[in-house]
Amino acid sequence: MIDLSSCRSQFPALNVKVGKYNAAYLEGAGGTQFPQRVIDAMVGYIHQGNANIHGHYLTSQLTDQMLLDARAAMATLLGASSPDEIAFGANMTTMNFALSRALARDLQPGDEVIITDMDHEANRSPWVELQEKGLVVKSIPVRTNDCTLDYDWLQKEINSRTKIIAVGYASNAVGTVNDVELVIKLAKQVGAITVIDAVHYAAHGAIDVQALDCDFLLCSPYKFFGAHIGVLYGKKDAFEALRTYKVRPQSTTPPSKFETGTQNLEGIAGSIQAVEFIASLGNLSDDHSLRERVLAGYDALERYERPLFERMVESLKEIPGVTIYGLPWDGKRTTTVAFTIDGVHASEVGKRLGEVGVFVMVGDFYATRLIEVLDLVEEGGVIRAGLAPYNTMEEVERLLEGVREIAQR
Repeated sequence: MIDLSSCRSQFPALNVKVGKYNAAYLEGAGGTQFPQRVIDAMVGYIHQGNANIHGHYLTSQLTDQMLLDARAAMATLLGASSPDEIAFGANMTTMNFALSRALARDLQPGDEVIITDMDHEANRSPWVELQEKGLVVKSIPVRTNDCTLDYDWLQKEINSRTKIIAVGYASNAVGTVNDVELVIKLAKQVGAITVIDAVHYAAHGAIDVQALDCDFLLCSPYKFFGAHIGVLYGKKDAFEALRTYKVRPQSTTPPSKFETGTQNLEGIAGSIQAVEFIASLGNLSDDHSLRERVLAGYDALERYERPLFERMVESLKEIPGVTIYGLPWDGKRTTTVAFTIDGVHASEVGKRLGEVGVFVMVGDFYATRLIEVLDLVEEGGVIRAGLAPYNTMEEVERLLEGVREIAQR
């Protein structure tokens, strides 16, 4: 097992205590902690001198360069062909609402949009709202036995009226990695636009938008060690064709035509170092390209987290009263697990674990439809525990000990 324990020293939040207990952040799926380099980059931008873009003075010019560097870093992370395919925004949800409205300008009543029963509402609601324009919105069902999408349903339902397919790369609730390659292939057969929500997956696996050949992909750096901002990748042709809503002086070319208002510039500055942090995990020298180092970083992250995840899932399965949702630990999934404890409301589990310094999230995590399909609304949803490279086996054991005690009461 690869050892990434040295990276823990880069995260100031790991010094937090709950009484006598050290905080165990097992809620990375809800947002990772900040490494010091990201904090320094954000504070450094503010110290440098906050400035808006396109001014004829030093700090404005430095901001312009920072934005170029940030686009380049995110393009490298996602495997985009150009930094001009990267737009920044407030968050993924806000950006996806803007994207859905823009795409709808070229749709007609009766046109169809396909979403999924598994996704976060950030990639459901923006499309459901288009029904007011007469669009037909269909949703891929979930196979409840293993929390995977019903691709047979998709192959039967996709047709010439299908104009957009919006699907998550991975489920933020149960960790399932969806077959986005198949979805994109089917979409291309009918000329449909593809929109991929990679918010959860981007913290766990390398992304290559050129290999995927998707039209749009969204993610949020705060899920992979960065700040609370959103990122939109748009393939050149699709991005250029997009008729965005914008203010009159705004550029008509991507990515600027998608970026309304003044950006969270300090957050964008931090995103550069979030990419560098991932690249550092693979321990490759600077002689390698940033893309090579990013890929090595994701590989190291997976090799470190998977044994911890095996211990977590296999041990949870052995606890009487615990039910786990989703694929096996070594299936096509991220290192995020969702479970329930018979007779104990999810919120009570989260509270008790929090009291001993084990931080997990409970509820539906905005994967509201999935929790309804799993019939877990009355139980308060699920308990979700997820790994990041700063987690340890000791923290996993503390989680397991806490769950055993709760299940035995």
